[in-house]
Amino acid sequence: MNRLKWLSVSLLISFSSVFGQELRKESMKNTYEGVSFIDQNNPAQAEKAFRTASAIDTLNAVSDYNLGNTLFKLGATEESFGHYKTASVKSNNESIEHQAFHNIGNVYMQRKEYENAVQAYKEALKRNPDDDETRYNYALAKKMLEDEQQDQDQDQDQDQDQDQQDQQQDQQQDQQNEGGDGENEEDQSDGDSKEDQSDDEGKNQKEKEEQKKGDGEEKEERGKKPENQPQQNSPQPQELSKQQIEALLQALQNEENKVQEKMNAQKVQGRKLKVEKDW
Repeated sequence: MNRLKWLSVSLLISFSSVFGQELRKESMKNTYEGVSFIDQNNPAQAEKAFRTASAIDTLNAVSDYNLGNTLFKLGATEESFGHYKTASVKSNNESIEHQAFHNIGNVYMQRKEYENAVQAYKEALKRNPDDDETRYNYALAKKMLEDEQQDQDQDQDQDQDQDQQDQQQDQQQDQQNEGGDGENEEDQSDGDSKEDQSDDEGKNQKEKEEQKKGDGEEKEERGKKPENQPQQNSPQPQELSKQQIEALLQALQNEENKVQEKMNAQKVQGRKLKVEKDW
């Protein structure tokens, strides 16, 4: 697939009408030297020769194409891609264009850009539909593209399935959390209710005991009450006014005078002479 195709110097004849004889000869000489260095497995010198040829003759599509091959062998794939594109634009020869698009497809295959590779090989086949190597690369690129799209569809389906599973798990987790919170709140409410009920019963029992105790103490106090302690419900003495006191004293004085008079009268009667009886 990645076998590079080299172009011979004879293809430069189509440019002879553009430049002078000397410039044509010089550009053709450097292009030929570059191909010779490739045959000698000396890509560094080949690169130098092809660059010189392209600089002398800017329309030399063969030197650009072969320079692209040289850079490809040296590992400078991205730069080689640019020279293949330049050669495909410069050339008016279908053979050069065919091989340029063929190698452009090879670069796309190396990048794993299979859709672009398919298009490049298709352009190459338009220029030369009989090239078996190009047809093979074209079929291979289509197969790689179909596999890539199938993998992407499977990954997308798996992502969708995973998303659905994650959503279902999240919903189940939310439902469990809501159910657990409800049970906890109900249990807590029942516990609080029982605790409050127990506290109320304890308070009521304590109040009853204190009430019984108070009633017993009250009865005991009533049984032990001293005689001189006034009854709680007995009427309180009222205060006398000054006039009432004076009237009461006058009445007492009058009573005392009467008693004194009676006593005096009894004393007088007691002093009478005794009369003896006549026996």
